[in-house]
Amino acid sequence: MEQVGVFGIAGGFMAALGVVLAGVLAFANRRLSVQEDPRIDQVEDLLPKSNCGACGLAGCRNFAEQVVSGEVVPARCTVSAPEQVGAIARLLGVGAGEVEKRVARLACAGGKHVARMRAHYAGLETCRAAAVVSGGGKECAWGCLGLGDCVTVCKHGAITLDLHGLPVVDVDRCTACNDCVEVCPKGLFSVEPADRRLWIACRNRAEGDVAEASCEVACTACGRCVADAPEGLMALKNNLVEIDYGWNDQAERRFTDRCPTGAIVWFDDRGRALRGHAAKKILRHDALPVRQ
Repeated sequence: MEQVGVFGIAGGFMAALGVVLAGVLAFANRRLSVQEDPRIDQVEDLLPKSNCGACGLAGCRNFAEQVVSGEVVPARCTVSAPEQVGAIARLLGVGAGEVEKRVARLACAGGKHVARMRAHYAGLETCRAAAVVSGGGKECAWGCLGLGDCVTVCKHGAITLDLHGLPVVDVDRCTACNDCVEVCPKGLFSVEPADRRLWIACRNRAEGDVAEASCEVACTACGRCVADAPEGLMALKNNLVEIDYGWNDQAERRFTDRCPTGAIVWFDDRGRALRGHAAKKILRHDALPVRQ
């Protein structure tokens, strides 16, 4: 009986303690709770919920929180259609705002008709699968494999493959969602401001003759474009020209003129890559044979 009494007292004490703690938590919840703006949920419902990060924030929920607080403008969600952006602006009673147009750029121009293959790949038809099998069979270790993972992953139909198996970006459809950047096993895509028109369409860091032997449109590090450009805009690093876009206001199409392979291009208003006058004309349409 004595033991039963002890257990009863202990049980009663624990029950009382539970009631007291529950009361403290309920009081604290009422006093310390932060009311969330209901418009956050409403804005989130108007977003595409792709959580792509194109806005530079950690997902659609975070974007909704910041657009409601006024830290970002509705137009910063470049994946949303203009109607969606307008609906968010009307809901919040603010202007839609403007953001700099950004697009995906591909640092490769080596289609099947100009880039050599050292082996024939016959596995799963994806770039990521091919890349793990000796790099995919392309002689240029940096080059696009042309199996279209970027096309598959693009939800907006902004990327297609041309006749030579090279991705082409439709700048009007591109929302800068970053999906192609993440899926490319060669790291050839990057999302850039659309006003960066001067572009190096190559990542090959082999020495000049070796690079050109593997791809007819590779950068050979001849340095002519660097010599023609203002000091600081372009530089040769590890057998490849690099552009410092801090000097982008000085970029001009004429700096592509003397490039012998056309590795450096200028994007026009329609997003077409224009080669310089000295670039050799590529008349071949058939794929190059596998090197024996």
